[in-house]
Amino acid sequence: MAWGIVYYATRDGRVPAEDFLDGCPAKVEARFAAVLEAVRDAPPPQFSGGGYWEAMHGDMGGYYEIRLTGPGRRQYRLFCILDNGRPGELRERGFDGPQIAAIAGMVKNSGKKFSDRDYAKVRKLGSEYLAELPRSIAT
Repeated sequence: MAWGIVYYATRDGRVPAEDFLDGCPAKVEARFAAVLEAVRDAPPPQFSGGGYWEAMHGDMGGYYEIRLTGPGRRQYRLFCILDNGRPGELRERGFDGPQIAAIAGMVKNSGKKFSDRDYAKVRKLGSEYLAELPRSIAT
């Protein structure tokens, strides 16, 4: 079954991943789109990552991140959830097939780390996305 790509939309209509991508340099934004398409086409369970697509661990288990470096060696991260399941589950979520859900993104300087608080914001958005039936996505 073919995978799709969706962007989580909050109850107030914001689309955190799109807002993040809109703030990225044009080349970085284009590279994110290319990596998302490559992961979708692989599809995700078989995509090797090449250092760009990585499964997260610990408190961020269940999330995947696309890791890119932009101008000035700034580190750009797009956080995603694989929304897969049996056909009935997918229909209940509003999908015809499995989806890569882009949740949010963050940027940091090279050599710096995101804080637990930063990651907690991503997890909160991801939890909100997973709680919605059908899923709340940008159209």
